[in-house]
Amino acid sequence: MTPAEFTAALRAREQLLGYWCLLDAPVATERIARLGYDYVALDAQHGLFGYSGMLNNLLAVDCQGSTAVGMVRVEANDPAPIGRALDAGAAGVIVPLVDTAAQAADAVAAVRYPPHGRRSYGPMRSALRIGPNPADTHDATVVLAMIETAEGLANVAEICATPGLDGIYVGPSDLRIALGGATSTDPALADTFEAALVTVREAAAAAGIAAGIHNPDGSSAAKRLAEGFTFATVACDLVHLEQTARQHLTSARTPGATL
Repeated sequence: MTPAEFTAALRAREQLLGYWCLLDAPVATERIARLGYDYVALDAQHGLFGYSGMLNNLLAVDCQGSTAVGMVRVEANDPAPIGRALDAGAAGVIVPLVDTAAQAADAVAAVRYPPHGRRSYGPMRSALRIGPNPADTHDATVVLAMIETAEGLANVAEICATPGLDGIYVGPSDLRIALGGATSTDPALADTFEAALVTVREAAAAAGIAAGIHNPDGSSAAKRLAEGFTFATVACDLVHLEQTARQHLTSARTPGATL
């Protein structure tokens, strides 16, 4: 899938599946990109890599045989990290902690070139695959606003109506805590959290934009897509590496156990 094809599919609210990477491990990212996911998202907010790691992992996503485009969750809603991620070749950015329509508009402006925004022109690597003309770049680049706070949830309808915004993306851990959870998976908040997800999905559908959510595993991703989310991410390499290593250790130490 090319960036332009991915962007068109996301804007059409087609169902898409992605994978989430925290590790600066380009060879591992390259293997993941060949599995069949529609996108691989690199976490530049909480991930364990800097700019060179982001660049190298975006290169890995674009490997021969890849089915995916590279996305980046940037560290902040700021033109500098957003521009650097896009110039490095990201097909789009996931912008954290968007609480208001004005903040969503700032994110859109950081992604779009003038006169539609304020992105500085310098596609040092991205021009090889995206653009390089501004109009073509806009057709192949997405911007997603994260809904992960109580204020963002309260303003989600206005955020979704922001001109130029391609979609919203639920950060479930932060959102659950923001709604009063003692932990990021607090079961006491289950009903409140599920009601919040309905609010988010309905706001996105009403505005005609994509609605995505972060998930710990494939089964959870399938559940959210069936509920009406249009894209879902399976997370993440670091956690899955630990889980698989633990399963193999348990199997090796327990005669007759299977994975």
